[in-house]
Amino acid sequence: MFKRGVGLFLILAVAFLLRAYRITQIPPSLNWDEVSIGYNAYSVLITGKDEWGVRFPLHFQSYGEYKLPVQIYASIPAIALFGLNPFGVRITPVIYGTLTVLILFLLVQELFKHYSLSLVACFLLSISPWHIQLTRASFESSLSLFWVLLGMWWLVKGLNGKRFWWVVAAVPFAVSFYTYNSARVFTPLFLMVTGLVFRKSFLKDFKPTLLAGFLFVTLLLPATPFVLSGEASARYKLVSITNEAGLVPRINERRGLSRLPPPLPRLIHNKATYISFYMAQSYLAHFTPNFLFLRGANHVQHHVQGMGELYKWQAPFLLLGFYLLYIKKEKYRWFLVIWLMLAFVPVATTHDSIPNALRTVIANPVYQILTAYGLISVYGFFEKKRFRNIFLIGLLVIGSLEITGYLRNLFEVYPVRYSQDWQYGNREVAEYIKENYDKYNLIVYTRAYGEPHMFTLFYLAYPPERYFDNPNLVRFKSFDWVWVTNFDKFYFPNLSDKGTGYWDIVNQNPGKTILFIGKEGDFQSDKPRLKTVNFLDGSRAFDIVAK
Repeated sequence: MFKRGVGLFLILAVAFLLRAYRITQIPPSLNWDEVSIGYNAYSVLITGKDEWGVRFPLHFQSYGEYKLPVQIYASIPAIALFGLNPFGVRITPVIYGTLTVLILFLLVQELFKHYSLSLVACFLLSISPWHIQLTRASFESSLSLFWVLLGMWWLVKGLNGKRFWWVVAAVPFAVSFYTYNSARVFTPLFLMVTGLVFRKSFLKDFKPTLLAGFLFVTLLLPATPFVLSGEASARYKLVSITNEAGLVPRINERRGLSRLPPPLPRLIHNKATYISFYMAQSYLAHFTPNFLFLRGANHVQHHVQGMGELYKWQAPFLLLGFYLLYIKKEKYRWFLVIWLMLAFVPVATTHDSIPNALRTVIANPVYQILTAYGLISVYGFFEKKRFRNIFLIGLLVIGSLEITGYLRNLFEVYPVRYSQDWQYGNREVAEYIKENYDKYNLIVYTRAYGEPHMFTLFYLAYPPERYFDNPNLVRFKSFDWVWVTNFDKFYFPNLSDKGTGYWDIVNQNPGKTILFIGKEGDFQSDKPRLKTVNFLDGSRAFDIVAK
């Protein structure tokens, strides 16, 4: 028992180290969602209100997309302990990312009652590029995975005999609903389909089933007014297929080009047929070798690039595991199939960044379980110890080469190549502002890279009560996104736009001392630079000048 515990402990130590090592540097900067999560957590900690002055909100308006609350509230303890800084924000996903590895071990134990299989599955998740990427930064999706896995573990414990676990499982499943929008689709669907497949067990012990259902629905009731409101669609509108700007013009163009007689062009080219096609296309894109083993997701914040979401060496074992799962008629084979098939339903209704690693991370553990099942099966196929050792050595050599390449990419190549995509440089700008704040009447900070006000609030640890009650605070909404143009002595224009360039602002503010922070090209080349900030690849991020 002790030896078994040592193995699990070492895997958890590996999981923690791969997520915690150089956490404030890789990814190379907090992105605008991370600073928003951090600052709102800080604001609630200090004042009990979010950045909009709403007391203990159930949904955080933030940039107008209405962030779900769990990630923000979960970040409060670490920020209270370590302060409002990158470590304080990112240590929370490191912790729950490591705990997710442990929960997968416990879930697989309940599913298969096979210690080695459970150990291999959780080890694979501990070294998974997909999971590491999304637990080294503050992403809501990886926290929703934690809650979903916890709910699944307790659900299966209930199916294995102790029915009261179903009631307990209702709590993490409900919490996932308040954590990430994909879980709002996946969790109810998963519970409904699982209920149908295992209906005999649930109907046989109807009382705990009824209690679990009642508790789950009750816990969701506080979200009902918001879900039914127009505000709930804010985030969905930004990513939904049905709201894509080019959809209707594309349909009209195809109708016009069609040579078919009426009414066939309308029957073929319409919203229903096009949306169905795009949904199927988005869904199936996540099962391709390109996404899983070769290139992965295109969104560089969600994936290191240059490799798949899974390691290439996993492919044969994954396929074998899926095949053997059916051949051996494992009791919970349908549980895994339901999980995998439904994990990609939420993303199918979206149009941006397809295939998408963030919205589909719920599927990741299934792939690790199937790979582990295939690995254990191949290992067990060899009866002689010598052949088993050869298999393990070969796997170790091949696996180590790819894992080493991934780690080099993650820690050396990725942060340099993609620092701009992580809004690198805002921290350095904020530090300069902090040192020189009292020297200027007006501080002009370009919004060309997005959300400079939130980086300012975060890195200056600006007092929340001074912010949401600030008489100079100016917000405006455009395309379901909220922009802040002013607060305190700060002004956040796009310096490249007509009417908000350097000389426009100087002429509008005669007699004022002004600090300007702009991107390359915003100021004349002969204008003395007080400071320049470069991205990690050496290209220019910000120029700081003064009038």
